[in-house]
Amino acid sequence: QVQLVESGGGLVQAGGSLRLSCVASGASGTIFRINAMGWYRQAPGKQRELVAAVTSGGSTNYADSVKGRFTISRDNAKNTVYLQMNSLKLEDTAVYYCAARVTHIYDYWGQGTQVTVSS
Repeated sequence: QVQLVESGGGLVQAGGSLRLSCVASGASGTIFRINAMGWYRQAPGKQRELVAAVTSGGSTNYADSVKGRFTISRDNAKNTVYLQMNSLKLEDTAVYYCAARVTHIYDYWGQGTQVTVSS
C-alpha cells in the first residue's frame, strides 16, 4: 500500500503562483515500484482530468491548458512530487489530487487539496 499526502493548496489571485507537494509513504517495496506520479484536478461539475505526470525515468507530460505555466518535478530521495503552478487563472480552480502508478493505471490517490484562484 502507498499513502499520498498533498499540501500547498490555498487561495491565490489570478496571475499568482502556488506549489503543491505530495509525499508518498508506505511499504518500501511498493514505493520502489512506482513508475509514474501525476497530478489530477477536478473542478465542480467537471470530470477529473490529468494535469501533469512524471515517470520514474523523468519523462513528463502536461495538459495543453497548463503547458508553459505548470511544472511537475519529483525528488526520488524524498518520495515527493511537486507541481509548480505559475500564472494561475480562474479556470485552474479545482481540487488537485496526487496519484501514483504501480501497474498500468493510477493505483493510489491522495485526499486532494483545494486550489482557488480569485480575480
